[in-house]
Amino acid sequence: MASRAAVSVASVSRVLNGAGPVALETRDRVMEAVRELSYVPHSGARSLSMRRTDTVGVILPDLHGEFFSELIRGLDRAARERGLHLLVSSSHDDEAEVEAALGSMRGRVDGIIIMSPHLDPASVAGGMARSVPVVALSGDGGRGDVAGIGIDNAGGARAMTAHLVEGGARRVAHIRGPSGHSEAEARMAGYAAAVAEAGQPSMVETGDFTQASGYRAMHALLDRSPRPDAVFAANDTMAIGALLAIREAGLRLPEDIALGGFDDVPMAALLRPALTTMRISIAELGERALARLAGAIQSRRAAAPADPEVEIVRPLLVVRQSTFNHRQGEGQSPASFSQERQDA
Repeated sequence: MASRAAVSVASVSRVLNGAGPVALETRDRVMEAVRELSYVPHSGARSLSMRRTDTVGVILPDLHGEFFSELIRGLDRAARERGLHLLVSSSHDDEAEVEAALGSMRGRVDGIIIMSPHLDPASVAGGMARSVPVVALSGDGGRGDVAGIGIDNAGGARAMTAHLVEGGARRVAHIRGPSGHSEAEARMAGYAAAVAEAGQPSMVETGDFTQASGYRAMHALLDRSPRPDAVFAANDTMAIGALLAIREAGLRLPEDIALGGFDDVPMAALLRPALTTMRISIAELGERALARLAGAIQSRRAAAPADPEVEIVRPLLVVRQSTFNHRQGEGQSPASFSQERQDA
C-alpha cells in the first residue's frame, strides 16, 4: 500500500485511521491506492494498533422472549449511535458459562455489560473489570468497583399489590419467579410487605418467568378455596399465561379476578383486556446501560477515575383494563411511583 502510493507507512496509517495531520496530496495518493488494490482494513490488526475494538460485549441470562428482545433493541440503538458494535452471549445464568463468555470476549471488546440475576455480577466480572469497564445490569445493580443499573423490584411489586388492594381485592395472590433469582426474590418481598400491611393472607405459587409456568400456577390458584380475587404475576409473560388460564376457567377480567404484571413488554398493551403492569421501559434500560459503558470506556482512555455509581430505575404503574381501578376510577399509587392510565 505504502509503495503503491509512494508514501511512508506512517502516512498510510494516519490516513486510514484518521489520526494526525496529512497533506491533501498524500491523502489523495493513499485513497487512490486503496481503490486500485481494493484494500479492506483488517479489523483485528487495527484494534491491536489502536488498542480499541469499537465493540462492546453483552452477557445476558437468556435471549428468548420479549424482555430480552426489547433490551437488545435498546442496546443496539445506543451502540449504533456511537459507532459501536455488539457482541452478545447467553449465559443461561450459569457461572461457568458466564466465565466462559467473559474469557471469549477478552481482548475482543472495549467494555462489557452483564446481566446475571442468579449471580453477583461484581464478583463474576471482578477480574475482567481490571482490564475493561464493566456495567452490571440486574437486581440491585453493581457492587464494589463495578458500575451498575438496578431496578426497584421490591418497590414496584409493592406498588402493584397496593394497587390491587386499593381496587377492592381482598385476596391478592402472587405468581413468583424462581427461587434464588434476585429480581424474583425482591418482587416476592414487595408483595409480601404489601399484603401484610393490608392484613391479607399470603397466597403464592411459583413459576419460572415463562408463559407456561404462569398458566400452571394460575390453575393451581383457581383450585384453592377460597380462590384469589386478584393476582400479581412477577412478570408480564407469566401474567399472559395466567390470563389464558382465567379465560379457560370461564372467569372474567377484572370482574371475577383482577390481574397485574411487571415489565410492560409490548404485548401487554395488545392483550384483551390490556394488562395493568409495572413499566420499566426495557429498551431505554438497554440504552442507559450502553451509555454508561460508553462513558466508562471514554473515561478509561482519558485516564479518569472510575465511576462505580449504581443507578436505580423506579417502575411506573400503568393502569389498563385488567384491574379494578380501570373500571372504578384511577386509584392512588405510592408517592414514590408515577401512575399512568391507558384506555387502549
